[in-house]
Amino acid sequence: MKEIKSVAVIGSGVMGAAIAAQFLNAGISTILLDIVPNQLTEKEKQQGLTKMDKVVRNRLVQLAIEKMQTDSPSPLTSFDNLSHLTIGNLEDDFSLLREVDWIVEAIIEDIQIKKELFIKVDQIRKKGSIVSSNTSGISINRMKENLSSDFQAHFLGTHFFNPPRFIKLLEIIPTNETTPDVVKSVSEFAQEALGKVVVKASDTPNFIANRIGSFAFLNIVKEMIKADLTIDEVDQLTGPLIGRPKSATFHTLDMVGLDTFYQVIQNMQGKMKISEEIEMYQIPALLEEMLNKKMFGRKVKKGFYRKTEQGLKVLDYHTFTYKDLSVMKEQVIGKSLPLFLQEKNKKAQFLWKGIAPFLLYSAKMVGEITDSIYELDQAVQSGFNWKNGPFRLWDKLSLKDTVQRMEEESMNIPLWIKEMIEHGFDRFFIEINGVDHYYHQGKYLPLPKSLDQISIQESKKQRGVLLSNDGASLIDIGDGVLLLELHSRNMSIGVDILSMIEHSIATVETEDYKGLIIGSEKKNFSLGANLALMLLEAQNEDVVELQLAVRRFQRVMKRIKYCKKPVVAAPYQRTLGGGAEICLAAGKVQASLETYIGLVETGVGLIPGGGGTTALYCNKWKQKQNPSTEELLQLTVEVFQTILTAKVASSAVHAKELGFLTEIDGITNNDRFLLRDAKKAVLQLANEKYLIPKKEKIVVAGRVGYQFLMKEIDKLQKIGFISKYDAFIASNLATVLTGGDVECGALVEEDYLLDLEREGFIRLIQEPETQQRMLHLLQTGKPLTKKKKR
Repeated sequence: MKEIKSVAVIGSGVMGAAIAAQFLNAGISTILLDIVPNQLTEKEKQQGLTKMDKVVRNRLVQLAIEKMQTDSPSPLTSFDNLSHLTIGNLEDDFSLLREVDWIVEAIIEDIQIKKELFIKVDQIRKKGSIVSSNTSGISINRMKENLSSDFQAHFLGTHFFNPPRFIKLLEIIPTNETTPDVVKSVSEFAQEALGKVVVKASDTPNFIANRIGSFAFLNIVKEMIKADLTIDEVDQLTGPLIGRPKSATFHTLDMVGLDTFYQVIQNMQGKMKISEEIEMYQIPALLEEMLNKKMFGRKVKKGFYRKTEQGLKVLDYHTFTYKDLSVMKEQVIGKSLPLFLQEKNKKAQFLWKGIAPFLLYSAKMVGEITDSIYELDQAVQSGFNWKNGPFRLWDKLSLKDTVQRMEEESMNIPLWIKEMIEHGFDRFFIEINGVDHYYHQGKYLPLPKSLDQISIQESKKQRGVLLSNDGASLIDIGDGVLLLELHSRNMSIGVDILSMIEHSIATVETEDYKGLIIGSEKKNFSLGANLALMLLEAQNEDVVELQLAVRRFQRVMKRIKYCKKPVVAAPYQRTLGGGAEICLAAGKVQASLETYIGLVETGVGLIPGGGGTTALYCNKWKQKQNPSTEELLQLTVEVFQTILTAKVASSAVHAKELGFLTEIDGITNNDRFLLRDAKKAVLQLANEKYLIPKKEKIVVAGRVGYQFLMKEIDKLQKIGFISKYDAFIASNLATVLTGGDVECGALVEEDYLLDLEREGFIRLIQEPETQQRMLHLLQTGKPLTKKKKR
């Protein structure tokens, strides 16, 4: 195994800069180089600069760094990551490549220019260093021609998808000479450090995901035109119904950019052998006209859709004008896909013709672009955020039934599919003894995963469930560690989850277990408390029930905090409100790098009621040793602003900066290994003879802090930044954070602050305006925003 501690990226364009950012996110020392500009800008001329000035010679890379800092969402998990970056240019700083462990080429898609660069790289790189190309279409094997044997042994393709931080797929394309050790080293590093789903692809045009995906998109476009359906009708049919995102077909193409999609299609020209493939990759006249009119999508604010002051409009491809979205006569979401495809109406027939050729094409590509249906599905799912790759989708539709229909419609079935069915295999993916398997050359093989990778579903099947209700399940994941899996509807926290937390902690404490993980494998960790139930009780004016509910929530959070055994929270993705409070209460947090955590209660007219305000304040307070009055006021203001503005961390690194995570908390770069790392954290704490946190008094800013915050609130209201009611919410938050009517620097009990939290929460939830905001969020999924007075 080769150790990768330093990396160089050549090319600071969109992909090169984004790839460099992902290395920086992993804490890797990174060099970013680009060409020297061939002429001065007007601004540089005015400043009296010449082509010899370093600021001019490094301009392209410097502009890329500036773009990293302004892009939204940012390719960086924290701007502090830039401290690991060294910049330069290919003339003055080429020698920097001598010492790095991995060189990534991400320059223009021109094979001759790439070859010339690699000749120079070969002359300067240290022996044994890895070199890769991020090409999306040029042959990897052709690039290495006439280079040294050591270069060829350490050379491969690494196709990142844009944006690399958020699209997890990395296609690795070895050449005929690439050593297995290099493939293994890059694969494991990419998984562990870069958070990637790695698939090995053959050196064929567009590799796996773009090859399959572009065929799928083109087929949908052509079948839409044949069926004379509208663009938005097709998007309704080709989204969640078939396991694809809500962006479906045409919203996705608008996001990708039609010009980018065109380049993917062009990569295939002159390289295809199958007649149906050659025919499919002929650009439809609709797309040709859109390209000519530069209707590329969101980047130019017009494509298949266009945002206007009157709302979203959709392209009528007959007249090339934008019209209102269609009013759908029937809804397809929630329908059974196999049953829908059997219907005789136009939409069902279109969808069958949109799916069937895609499935068959995918089957025909097995053996050419990859040997594994698992890798093919993984590439498509990870590259396009599809729930189902072609073979998982085929399983949903029934392999035997669909093949029978395909044969009745004279479609050409690949021989291996026929043989598979003849030998009694009727599924591509199957569970055997609690372990998921996939079909491969006449047998089922276990899905590849590392030995210590934890799957909740497999653990349930193999070990059973200790306790369960609708909100959560308690399972044993081995080595004395229990896992409480959260799985409530909408991932909201209600009585069911609170009950399971209590039962789980009681089990851990009274039996011979080492500790507990709170985690999940759902889309998000938790979206907070059950808002609908709380609103119902508030509308019924059941104050006693509300008091009991909030008291219980606080009590359960304290059970987590003061558990006799270590409790580790394993958050990922959205971790909001009560979900954040679980993490703040835990003995340790092992967070996914992509954890978006925040106390967002002010968005519905509330303040945190489960201990979140107190816990976040304590995290910030503990960072200071005996804070001065000024420091105490400063940290109080920081927490106040974070909660009042419902600020959500943009990453786990950002969460540490905001105080939601502490320095002892861990970060996992790949969600697949999150539970593994959380388990290690539990065992480490247990082996270190875990000590229950001591109850300690908390220093607060008191009346001085409250008055200071109220002055700030008054200023915000006067300039129209917040409304009168927002100021009322803020005053309740200020009371909790400062401890209210006590001296500045007073020591107060945790329970005292929790009482203030609960009182503020109950006071606000009884207000009609808060209830209106809660109802709006439940009905629309968006917070209610009102115009402020100016």
